[in-house]
Amino acid sequence: MSHVLIVDDEESICWGLERMLKETGHEVSVTASAEEAFDAVTRRAPDLVVLDVRLPGMDGLSAMREITHRAGEIPIVVITAFGSLDVAVAAMRNGAFDYLAKPFDLEQVATVIDRALKQRQPGGAAPDSLVADQEFLGQSLAMQEVFKRIALVAPSDASVLITGESGTGKELVARAIHRHSARVGQPFVPIHLASLSPALVESELFGHVRGAFTGADDSRRGLLELADGATVFFDEANDIPPAVQVKLLRVLEQHEVTPVGAADSRRTAFRVIAATSRNLADERGEAPLRHDLYFRLAAFEIKLPPLRDRVDDIPLLAEHFLRRAQRAGSLAVGFTSAAMNELCRRDWPGNVRQLQHAVEHGALLARGGQIGIEHLPVASEATVSPAPQNDLAAAVRDWTHSQLSDRAHDGRLYQAFLSQAEPSLFEAVLRNTLGNRAAAADVLGIHRATLRKKLNGGADDGP
Repeated sequence: MSHVLIVDDEESICWGLERMLKETGHEVSVTASAEEAFDAVTRRAPDLVVLDVRLPGMDGLSAMREITHRAGEIPIVVITAFGSLDVAVAAMRNGAFDYLAKPFDLEQVATVIDRALKQRQPGGAAPDSLVADQEFLGQSLAMQEVFKRIALVAPSDASVLITGESGTGKELVARAIHRHSARVGQPFVPIHLASLSPALVESELFGHVRGAFTGADDSRRGLLELADGATVFFDEANDIPPAVQVKLLRVLEQHEVTPVGAADSRRTAFRVIAATSRNLADERGEAPLRHDLYFRLAAFEIKLPPLRDRVDDIPLLAEHFLRRAQRAGSLAVGFTSAAMNELCRRDWPGNVRQLQHAVEHGALLARGGQIGIEHLPVASEATVSPAPQNDLAAAVRDWTHSQLSDRAHDGRLYQAFLSQAEPSLFEAVLRNTLGNRAAAADVLGIHRATLRKKLNGGADDGP
């Protein structure tokens, strides 16, 4: 049986975690502040700590070193409702075993805790060394996972492949990795192959000696030789010409570059990060890259979610882009609720970049007022998702028609609907509040006693 210390000032979180951990056979202690946690670990060192970032008094990130000093090298799982890349960076730098953003599933927490405790046992794998940054905005679970993966790979020298649709921010991810790597004092070298002349790609990348080809009047060092010690970013790696791929693979494996027309190689060692919006690993052999080069580039992969899969981040991003427009001279002061709802309804095939342009467009037209729907670029029907309530209404209509055609309701159609709909509603809300009935009742807008009675099939089980 392991001893787990929970450090969080939210009673509902502590209640849900404590109940889950005790049900799985763990001993649990709970404190509401970092200062209380110091006393607790001094009295008895736990096997694992679940630590919130925002606490009364000292914050969780500042407390991590002191907890480790008093309790030894124990795994710490950081949780926060205010996740960002800089928080992930600080948590991982301070030695966090893992980083979870609220709201989280209890099963997810249980899996992380189980993995942490197993790795602490003799013979268990050592926890990964992690690190990350602050460049991105996003509170969605999808972006929290991106933050964590950036934090994980940044301090290493591993090659990274960043995938995602156009406009999702692949170069921003690459720059964040570089910024938090040991190469931060060296240049970040973006290479956009599509912008290079096809006839001169090899010369641009590998360099050339005098007389190597017509027009080569002087020797020239290539980008890859000049990038020695730096981070090289290949944007749209699918554009690497087939003739260049073999030479590039050799450079990556041997850390040597041979200029066009030269007999001797020259040493160069750089980290490579590649990005693509296409499938580079087509098993049918139709991929734009050789498989050996693909596997060399994709030692670690980060997949960026499209904006339509992180709708919760749209208001945050829109406000950010508006503030940027205001600094550039726009007089727009905000968004109407209708405009913000419209932004959240669109599918954004151009992703974050398209959203940014839409906000800038609206800021110019609003002329000192709030940005309304009329100020946004016109969207085609294909880029607008149906409102979620329309799907719910359609489902209710379909269910009602089926009940009426069955003629089995006997005047109790309303009660039949509630008996089917309410349990799913209550289950979803309770899961979100980690099983706290008082918090669930507040969300639902009903009295706690009413919720308790409904959950018990009409019977009151007392306080």
